[in-house]
Amino acid sequence: MSEIAGPAAARLRTNQLAEAFGITGTAPRFSWTPPQGTVRQAAYQLTASNGWDTGRVASDAHRLVPYDGPVLRSRDRFEWKVRTWNVAPDGTEVLSGWAEPMSVELGLLHPGDWLAQWIGPDEHVVPAPGQRPGYALHREFALAAVPDSARAYATAHGIYELFINGRRVGDQQLTPGSTSYHSTLQVQAFDITRLLRPGSNTVRAVLTDGWFRGSFGFTRDADMYGTQTAFLAQLELESAETRTVIGTDGSWLVSGTEIVSADLMEGQRVDLRSAAAEGTEARPAALREGSYATLSGPVAPPTRIVEELVPASITRLGNGHQMVDLGQNINGWVRLSRLGARGTEVTLVHGETLDVDGDVSQDHLRPIDFTKPGQFLAAGQVDSVVSAGAPEGVFEPRHTVHGFRYVSVRGLAETLGPADISGCMVQTDLERLGTFSCSDGRLNKLHGIVEWSFRDNACEVPTDCPQREKAGWTGDWQLFVPTAAYLFDVAGFSRKWLNDVRADQWDNGVVANISPSPGPAVTGAEFMAFTNGSSGWGDAVVMVPWEIYLATGDTGILEENWDAMNRWLGFVRSTAEGNRHPARAAAEPAPAPHEQYLWDTGFHFGEWMEPGGPAPDLFAARSMDNGIVATAYYRHSAALMAGIAAVLGRDAEARELGELSGNVRRAWQQEYLLPDGTVRDKTGEGGTQANCVRALAFDLVPETARTAVTGQLATLVREAGTHLGTGFLATPYLLPALADNGRLDLAYELLMQDSEPSWLVMVDRGATTVWEDWNGIGADGSPKGSLNHYSKGAVASFLHRYTAGLRQSPGSAGWERIIIEPRPGAGLTSASTSHRGPQGLINIEWAIDDGVLALTAALPSGTTAEVRLPGGPAAVVGPGTHSFTAAMPGSAMPAGAHTHPDYAGSTP
Repeated sequence: MSEIAGPAAARLRTNQLAEAFGITGTAPRFSWTPPQGTVRQAAYQLTASNGWDTGRVASDAHRLVPYDGPVLRSRDRFEWKVRTWNVAPDGTEVLSGWAEPMSVELGLLHPGDWLAQWIGPDEHVVPAPGQRPGYALHREFALAAVPDSARAYATAHGIYELFINGRRVGDQQLTPGSTSYHSTLQVQAFDITRLLRPGSNTVRAVLTDGWFRGSFGFTRDADMYGTQTAFLAQLELESAETRTVIGTDGSWLVSGTEIVSADLMEGQRVDLRSAAAEGTEARPAALREGSYATLSGPVAPPTRIVEELVPASITRLGNGHQMVDLGQNINGWVRLSRLGARGTEVTLVHGETLDVDGDVSQDHLRPIDFTKPGQFLAAGQVDSVVSAGAPEGVFEPRHTVHGFRYVSVRGLAETLGPADISGCMVQTDLERLGTFSCSDGRLNKLHGIVEWSFRDNACEVPTDCPQREKAGWTGDWQLFVPTAAYLFDVAGFSRKWLNDVRADQWDNGVVANISPSPGPAVTGAEFMAFTNGSSGWGDAVVMVPWEIYLATGDTGILEENWDAMNRWLGFVRSTAEGNRHPARAAAEPAPAPHEQYLWDTGFHFGEWMEPGGPAPDLFAARSMDNGIVATAYYRHSAALMAGIAAVLGRDAEARELGELSGNVRRAWQQEYLLPDGTVRDKTGEGGTQANCVRALAFDLVPETARTAVTGQLATLVREAGTHLGTGFLATPYLLPALADNGRLDLAYELLMQDSEPSWLVMVDRGATTVWEDWNGIGADGSPKGSLNHYSKGAVASFLHRYTAGLRQSPGSAGWERIIIEPRPGAGLTSASTSHRGPQGLINIEWAIDDGVLALTAALPSGTTAEVRLPGGPAAVVGPGTHSFTAAMPGSAMPAGAHTHPDYAGSTP
């Protein structure tokens, strides 16, 4: 017997989106979080306003429940809601109330839905990249009355902003966003009903180069997807049974704008005096060629201004420049409302650090000019505005984006105040899921800069850095995605990016280093082509879907990428079987049987930027033997794919991949393990920290050798003065590899190390984001490389999983089964962490007082936890709040305190 009581389900999502407006899939999936205070869901009923009603379904499913209602068509709109039958703590079944409904609206699903035509400016002369102006595309139309409902569907080859009657449409930024434009072009849908009026109306779009043809990346290539910008929009006005369509076509006009030039890398220049800003000197727009088949609705949350920062300080320098310090390295732009008298030109130079005179320094951000050896390209990130003298004048360059903490404001005689300028933080609008804090202030600061660095690089796609490149490097995301997925909801964000990764995959299975990407032929530097196919980078097509599956329990993301994974592994396998490194062949003409499983040819980045190691040499790496690294990733991806195949029910493939993984593992052992069980490097001599870490983290060595490899790793750490020696690939695994193999003490010593190279050096030298180089700011204050690269910040996962002690159980996905095992060290006396998984909010807190660790764990519905504390057996608990105490090793247990589960305090 059920009764209605308690809260309803919450956090309704469609296709893992909080906003499902303009989606273009006809098989949406629905998710919700079970009500708080319940043990588990027993059944659900989902209803939609289009008549779909599941009735009571006896199931605990609440993640990605497939739609099974009336066939969905273009423009369909409906609301859905859910109620659930839940098992209460006393064992009774309780029926919840209905959840607050979620709206869903489909966009235009078929090319034939589009009556609009692609249009653009007819440019007789096209300026150089970085110097190209913005154009306005516009038309007027008359309405007898405001329609009952009005939608605008828009996209562009370039970046566009849409205006109705002078008012900006929506709050999305940098639309249509960054995708591999040859295969996918996002369409934004907007409700414009309230922007229309009876009588004359004007629709106007401002169009600039953006990712489509602007300069981009380390090499500053331009025109990557085409040489002409274009715009496509369709306004649909509905009243009663009538639909009126106003689409872009030859009747639209084009004119200049106040945007003198706009470029994602170089910056944006604006002249507010320009009469063209009012739409004068208009001429007919040109019709353009453009695809309708590649148009797609949203897969990820939109990009927005998510935060505005007030300057920490504003200082007038001796040279007259005003130095604005936001106090935080961000991704975005500034909004400037004090522009000076008419004709005043104000220049804004953005950077991450200051020179000896206190002005912005950009030298460390200048990329190498591969066309002129020994020279460097400009860093860009310079905006300017010429004032019109209007008191309400505001400069906000929304057609570019920068990575910066400091802004040098030049040419403005008036003194700026905090109300005159602000920093606009621009990122994909990701929901926060995780938190962490502890008793050590520096570790809290470290965690904070990790979060900021990721947020700054979560703009449309996961980028490596927000200033020098803005590129979706595959290696960076595969390293950091476990950390990101704990802290933020990156499911849709990653799915969107993986769509591009698959589209960019080469015919031979190679996974491009960067996605989105126009292809290897569109580049100004040879290395941008030959470096594709590197181990650790291409493996992202396997590792990222797996991590998203673990975080969400979504098998769909594994299915979507299965073929791409197989093509990548096929490339790796054929390369390993068909090639031998020349040095190996010269030493022994006849290959040993195990060598067919060694991947020792082709280009590999290798460990990349190991502290104290040689400077990266891409061209030398083409012929280098990096088999010890590449074969490790060959084994790792094969093992992951065996597990993925098992999850997907592909049992025969799981067995074949398991056998392949085992063969590669044995080949790695035969080639790279010495008789005493330690790791050798590619020269046959002693191993490196990185290779020892991989040997442990990727389960490359037999159980009998783990002690030897752990000892070897510890020795290498000590020989380095108790400093890490890992570079790009192995750093995320370093501390866990030590902690999992009996050296938790050494893991904490490395974590708390505060001389180079270490994480806390960044904290102590004032970093607000994670550096690319371990010595990003030298002891003398000099900058090096990017100061906003999140990959080294993957150490935050150690804080979540080991310090605070929350992780998923092996074999669990979607946080249904967890392990709570705090492993304090370094004198920490307290820590807490939380994670909002698909089941709901998990919260862990512990503190040590007088040698006793007291832990409180709050678990949501449908969650089982194994609590492991020192000095007693593990306790298995379910939903509710539970308290435990345990004596720390070496401490006596006070009377009345227990760790046995019979004495654990619990509340529903």
